[in-house]
Amino acid sequence: MTGHPGGPARARGAGGLPSGGALLVVGDVVTDVVALHRGALASGTDTAAAIRTLPGGAGANVACWAAHWGCTDVRLLGRVGADAAAWHERELAACGVRPRLVVDPQAPTATVICLVDAQAAAERTFLTDSGAALRLGPDDWSDALLDGVGRLHLSGYLLFSASGRALVRTALVAARARGVPTSLDPASAGFLMELGVDRFLALVEGVDVLLPSRDESCLLTGLPDGARAAAELSRRVPLVVAKQGAGGALVARDGAVLAAVPAVPAAPRDTTGAGDAFTGAFLTSLLRGAKPAAAAAEGCRAGARAVERVGARPPTPGEGATPTPTNGTHRVG
Repeated sequence: MTGHPGGPARARGAGGLPSGGALLVVGDVVTDVVALHRGALASGTDTAAAIRTLPGGAGANVACWAAHWGCTDVRLLGRVGADAAAWHERELAACGVRPRLVVDPQAPTATVICLVDAQAAAERTFLTDSGAALRLGPDDWSDALLDGVGRLHLSGYLLFSASGRALVRTALVAARARGVPTSLDPASAGFLMELGVDRFLALVEGVDVLLPSRDESCLLTGLPDGARAAAELSRRVPLVVAKQGAGGALVARDGAVLAAVPAVPAAPRDTTGAGDAFTGAFLTSLLRGAKPAAAAAEGCRAGARAVERVGARPPTPGEGATPTPTNGTHRVG
């Protein structure tokens, strides 16, 4: 496949997927308020919790994990309020991401309250105020954003507003014109139900890789079995990589599951952002030329690291050791 007119041809990695170039992520930047509690919430009174304010957002998290996993050129387009723009820009840059943040003159930065139950396998419940994130739109897009880009990843949260849907259409057309492969994570089963399955499937037509959770793939197909759901989705999208949580990941193409990748053992503290970590490492591996199953194994490694941390982001360079990605050769399990 060639690049945009006048540009160089891009190398193809294992499995025939284009490889190399930068990763451009378009999506949400969020302020996360994480409340880590133990057991059921006490209605009408106090519940003790450890509370931290951290940077988050599905799109921003994917970008940060991709950089942490060794992608040397990660770019992020997002929209924030003036209230936290400088803080988010610093946090993204500290993770190795090149942010392009549009400052909204009216709406505040999106905020999510994450309630994490330490006694329930660190499962979480979200209270979401999407703020400026839902106002990201085609006016914030420029085709020049794709210069030097090898893959475009879109956060599914873009589909939950009219301006975001218009931006997805614009970005997909521009990427297709340049031969840049695209991926999308549905992001939220709850919001997906409100949007509607048929509408979602129409909106993602033309996407090369879909990265749903098990719940999302089952919702999108009406099938209760994760493997059958992933296989069925791959009749609509060329490559489906369905994240199964503690069950690892499924790789499906042309109506069949090609690989079942086991999860990496972990001691969960907070599952917030585990799917974003998977996606960031997976896309980094594809850019390096890994086959989808090997890239999914890297995603499982990243997901395991993510759940052992509080918050959705990887450690910054001064906070912890850098991982040693294996370009898809690591054997998981």
